[in-house]
Amino acid sequence: MTILILIPARMASTRLPRKPLADIAGKPMIVHVAERAAAASHGRVVVATDSPEIESAVQKLGYEAAMTGEHHQSGSDRIFEALQLLDPDCKVEFVVNVQGDLPTLDPALIAAALRPLSDPNVDIATLGVEISREDEKTNPNVVKIVGSPVSPQRLRALYFTRATAPWGDGPLYHHVGIYAYRRSALERFVKLAPSVLEQREKLEQLRALESGMRIDVEIVDTVPLGVDTPEDLERARAIIESQTP
Repeated sequence: MTILILIPARMASTRLPRKPLADIAGKPMIVHVAERAAAASHGRVVVATDSPEIESAVQKLGYEAAMTGEHHQSGSDRIFEALQLLDPDCKVEFVVNVQGDLPTLDPALIAAALRPLSDPNVDIATLGVEISREDEKTNPNVVKIVGSPVSPQRLRALYFTRATAPWGDGPLYHHVGIYAYRRSALERFVKLAPSVLEQREKLEQLRALESGMRIDVEIVDTVPLGVDTPEDLERARAIIESQTP
């Protein structure tokens, strides 16, 4: 199968200005993400951006970047434009969307995100981790997966929510926002209008579920560190510096 790994990046963060170019161990954060994605060895890796600065920083260190429009409202829209630019002959079968603020990403998570697409009935695949901390169970910033098990390591997603769900005894799962799409599913998704529940929960993936698309979730062991604040950035620096010989 032909896979394209796309990393959307733009200079839009208010809590951490110029976030993609934040220095970590002598390299911009977005380059660390590209390195981790390339280490997965699952396909071509391209940063999709509307910033010439990001494009230059990525290319300077030997990675590929694609310039996209400034009008996109979501990373999904941006990666679809990049897909069209990079693969006009439609040879790519699967597209992986890796967030540009995951500089400590375990490359193995990319392979994990692709696994549910071995089932031809699955349109979109993503990741989940069982919640172990009690405070995360009620934290609205921790998105929970409501799903039906299809195997010991996989759920068929029925809903995503910021509430504590499902009710009753049993595990709760934290959604990890790495997505793998069939090309046809991504094209269908970006043509859909924002849905009612998507706008209420502020969760884009609900648009797909509301339109009848199937999302399966591979259960993994680790939540990658997402860098949203200066404190997160310092944690990422400490992790990467500890891993540097």
